[in-house]
Amino acid sequence: MASGTLGQASLAATTNTTVYTAAATPTTFNVSMTNSSGFPVAVNLAVAAAATPAASEYLEYQTVIPGNSVLERGGLVATSGKLIVAYANNTGVSVNVYGYEG
Repeated sequence: MASGTLGQASLAATTNTTVYTAAATPTTFNVSMTNSSGFPVAVNLAVAAAATPAASEYLEYQTVIPGNSVLERGGLVATSGKLIVAYANNTGVSVNVYGYEG
């Protein structure tokens, strides 16, 4: 079972990116989305069954991260096979998923 950093990605603009796929049940994790650009960026975050999330799977949708700031979500749980999918409307956002596969 893995623990610590489970997945990392630098997001391309306007592209859904699967940052991590849960391998065990339950997987408890936190997500940190860092906007290293100097301008606001809108982001989406989902725990999804597929690489293109359904509307009901979003945890964050078009949430604006100010320039040089971070959005963190903690205490999340996913079942085996669920995908952590992130999206940004511009470049400059990195995503880190860290936690414990149970």
